[in-house]
Amino acid sequence: MMAELPDEFPLPGLPEQVQIYEVGPRDGLQAEKEIVDTRTKIEFIRGLRQTGLTAIEATSFVSPRWVPQLADAAEVLAGIGSADGIRHPVLVPNQIGMDRALAAGATEIAIFVSATERFAHENLDTTVDGAIELAAPVVRQAAEAGIGVRGYVSMCFGDPWEGRVPIGQVLDVVRRLADLGCRTISLGDTIGVATPGHVQALLEAIGGTGIGMDRLALHFHDTYGQALANVLSGLRCGVTEYDASAGGIGGCPFARSATGNLATEDLVWMLNGLGIEHGIDLDRLVQLSGWMAGKLGRPSPSRVVTALYQEAAADQLF
Repeated sequence: MMAELPDEFPLPGLPEQVQIYEVGPRDGLQAEKEIVDTRTKIEFIRGLRQTGLTAIEATSFVSPRWVPQLADAAEVLAGIGSADGIRHPVLVPNQIGMDRALAAGATEIAIFVSATERFAHENLDTTVDGAIELAAPVVRQAAEAGIGVRGYVSMCFGDPWEGRVPIGQVLDVVRRLADLGCRTISLGDTIGVATPGHVQALLEAIGGTGIGMDRLALHFHDTYGQALANVLSGLRCGVTEYDASAGGIGGCPFARSATGNLATEDLVWMLNGLGIEHGIDLDRLVQLSGWMAGKLGRPSPSRVVTALYQEAAADQLF
């Protein structure tokens, strides 16, 4: 499958290795209107493990009333089990979600807040301050249990209701999550409006507060075709963790105009060309995403999957 391409041409000043944080099973599937059966979700996650991914966000313990697609969170977590060297964080929205996650055997969690008031209201029915107050006891409980915590900040680059989001507004939320003890803070371009200069400006501002790039991750959507350019900007600033979704599936059910996530395959192709290590078998990932697209009943939006997918090869996955 064109194994000799892309040709490798590294650029100076970029990291030698990055961590890809796979969000397909959670952020990718949460917006699907048709319920994906539990067995398919489990097979998807097990397939992702076989590609070399080591951080796969498995599900979310959000209220089934708000996200019915993920009502089977406990069953999925039980079904995938554990695997040496592979992390399976789960998203928790509040104390109730945390209790459910711990009961299901979660060993790593992610919490989420917003940089804007309107999205905090639409997504969590609270304020920015209220969302952080909800997260605080969850983070403390996780620390007491020796469980790592990742913090998501939504709407870092623009909001569909409020428009522009001042950098200082994002800085305040990021600092507060860092003070709470979040190990990693993922900056979300929830509606895909970021551009490379904006990414650099935000990262430089965060760096100026003393928060290192090693504590940050970037989460891009490709609504306006800017996701890979934004990743390159992040790499130049020294960020080494990137969220991506196999096959480019997903969006945000609570935000207008939030289309699919950056496709993991498209990210891997670019990293291969830059000579940056990531540990993922692109061929196998392409076939898995093509298989999942078939389960969802539509073509994958990933450019790389479209170019390389072979249905016959996908039949051999399971």
